[in-house]
Amino acid sequence: MSINIVVLYHSSHGSVAAMAHEIAESIEQQGATALLRTFVAKQAHDILITKADLVDCDGLAFGTPTRFGMMAAQAKTFWETTSDLWLKGQLIDKPACVFSSSSSMHGGNEATLLNLSLPLLHHGMMLMGVPYDVPQLLTTETGGTPYGASHVAGSHNNNALSKDEIKICQSVGKRLVDIARKLQ
Repeated sequence: MSINIVVLYHSSHGSVAAMAHEIAESIEQQGATALLRTFVAKQAHDILITKADLVDCDGLAFGTPTRFGMMAAQAKTFWETTSDLWLKGQLIDKPACVFSSSSSMHGGNEATLLNLSLPLLHHGMMLMGVPYDVPQLLTTETGGTPYGASHVAGSHNNNALSKDEIKICQSVGKRLVDIARKLQ
């Protein structure tokens, strides 16, 4: 059976998009299909998320930049339209993970990752963090938390993903596919 994982993100300056693409590439390397989706079409190739995408997927990776320790408004606005899915229990038991980026090391990534988790938990999704068997989680000097993948973009949002951040993003994509396969 094929595995379809939605990689849903909002990106203001490109960091979260870079993370989404790393996660999607890792998903594809596992032989699954990564469906990149956004909340706002900024570029011609962007595909907007639909509720049907969530219902039909086998797993979800969800990320936004941090906004004062919270998800971006574009994401919150979308999740507020999903009550019908919640009432029908259509996302229950789907594996999910979260990812985020901030401009500074203490810019709210962990709080944002927890905030991103809330609608997923309310929908009954199975939230996955980053386990400590991912060695980069112990050595990173930039982003990366047990709550999810993260990135420190710098005060001018010009820091590329570090090698550790890339590896953590890749581990998240691989783990999502592994868990989705086990659930099938």
